[in-house]
Amino acid sequence: MSWEVGNQESRSPDRDFNEKLLEMKGYLEEREAKILLYKFLRENITFTTDLISGVKLFPFQHMAIKAMFETDYFMGVWSRGMSKSFTTAIYAYLEAIMNQGVEIGILSKSFRQAKMIFKKIEDIASKPEAMYLSQCITHKSKSNDEWLLEIGSSRIRALPLGDGEKLRGFRFHRIIIDEFALMPERIYNEVIIPFLSVVENPTQREDIYNVETELIRQGKLQESDRHIWPNNKLIALSSASYKFEYMYKAYEQFENLIQIGGNKQSDAHRTIMQFSYDCAPRQLYDQNLISQAKSTMSQSQFDREFGAIFTDDSSGYFKTSKMAACTLKDGENPCTEIVGSPGDKYILAFDPSWAESESSDDFAMMVIKLNEEKKIGVVVHSYALAGANLRQHINYFYYLLNHFNIVSIVGDYNGGVQFINAANESSLFKKNKLNIQCLNTNFDDIENYQQKLIEGKREYNLENKTICYLRKPTSQWIRRANELLQSNFDHRRILFGSRAIDDSYNEQRRKKIPIDKIEFLKTSQSQERQTNSAKMIDFVEHQFDMMNLVKTQCSLVQITTSSAGTQSFDLPSSLRRQTGPEKARKDSYSALVLGNWMVKLYYDMMDSKIETVSATFTPMFIK
Repeated sequence: MSWEVGNQESRSPDRDFNEKLLEMKGYLEEREAKILLYKFLRENITFTTDLISGVKLFPFQHMAIKAMFETDYFMGVWSRGMSKSFTTAIYAYLEAIMNQGVEIGILSKSFRQAKMIFKKIEDIASKPEAMYLSQCITHKSKSNDEWLLEIGSSRIRALPLGDGEKLRGFRFHRIIIDEFALMPERIYNEVIIPFLSVVENPTQREDIYNVETELIRQGKLQESDRHIWPNNKLIALSSASYKFEYMYKAYEQFENLIQIGGNKQSDAHRTIMQFSYDCAPRQLYDQNLISQAKSTMSQSQFDREFGAIFTDDSSGYFKTSKMAACTLKDGENPCTEIVGSPGDKYILAFDPSWAESESSDDFAMMVIKLNEEKKIGVVVHSYALAGANLRQHINYFYYLLNHFNIVSIVGDYNGGVQFINAANESSLFKKNKLNIQCLNTNFDDIENYQQKLIEGKREYNLENKTICYLRKPTSQWIRRANELLQSNFDHRRILFGSRAIDDSYNEQRRKKIPIDKIEFLKTSQSQERQTNSAKMIDFVEHQFDMMNLVKTQCSLVQITTSSAGTQSFDLPSSLRRQTGPEKARKDSYSALVLGNWMVKLYYDMMDSKIETVSATFTPMFIK
């Protein structure tokens, strides 16, 4: 760890406060004693945290929270597992206690993530040693789209990110962003930054300014002695990202402004704290976890997630930068969808898994929206779940078929036959008279591909649901399908839908779907009991997480060639050896490979011309 001061002026007039306090003697008036106590608590964060909540801080946490208090823009680039959310939760309640009347907003990539910081405050306050903290909490409420905690006249709110318009309605003095790397750039620039221009206590500031002006006119006060009011604050924490992503641009801006500094005390003050895993006390980390991560992760992945180092690009067959270029920007259409657009056509791809253990492979499904004009596909919906039973997968399959205009289905033959049969035989499908039929045409006959397209088109029947093709994964096809996906990334023929925000977000969360019957989170993630409205928020936000999961899995895939010249596309051997619920998987990648291939096949099949054979024989009647 290195330390670089930069050219910013210090914001801590009481840096030597403890020494000054030791030198004080005599009797203190009550008001003076209270002020000194407040200053002491502000300057001694570790002591204060222990006193109020019974939490004993590590030195790096003390440094971070102290910096959060003293800076206007704080960026924490921390290793995975370094208690980002926990540390930020401590800062939030200390800020609320010590600066009465402050409005604190907690935002993250999803409402579920933002609520995690809120929950950590609750968890700390519930312990016997946190008696003082629990007494400070005067009110608490939880609605579908807002969690509120009041500490005296201060308020801490956790809010969903997607509703940018609702965010604009709040006037926060402190904004906490967890997982900053996943913050939409547009919301950051258009919603978050404007918050910081809204000052705290504007009327009081004006009154004091006028008094100071009069005192200066009378010669009783110098201009340099005016009260310096604190600016609003931005606290942003995240793991490191790729250098081509927005977070790195913001990081560089912070760094440059720290280096340049300013000449006025009122200039915004910035701090960056980068903590790799080796900055943390050894007792914070399971050293076996670090050793395992080093042996199973690529170097660039380990550098980002544990080393707090920004890296250039992924090292796999599919480059993360290419996939980022194929991801629609926030606000662009189409965005992720939980209900298909009327009149649009969709392809459904699936890679089945029959195991019911959370340590098994995911059962993956993916919905790709067709743009027939440009002959491209856009991934707008994805599902990946391990540990669920067959009934849950069939329920989700039926939900997709019932809420998207699915014109073609493609699945892995291995397990796909059994799944389609099980779905057709289920009470849900029989009750709704739904029966999926499979195409039998062999599209692997490359020499006669055009003829096979015509055969497939004749066999295809949307009305009676003869729309499913179960793909046998031969080595030749696997190679061609992966090369096709790579080519489509290069030429932007396969895209990822944008994050649903603002109007799109609100439109999605108002959709009518059987949300109470849909399972989309692992058991460990879905313990919280929620209303259907709250679950809809999680479901809408979850889809963008799924887009990121697909891209992450693609970035891990590596190509190897056997001595016989056969190519395989798989996770690195180190990742394949992983076990447990958090192991690396590639099932969403597999569904994408299938879906991307089916997009081309569908376009080719629909564009093929079925020749009409004209009669050359004219019957004659002989009398």
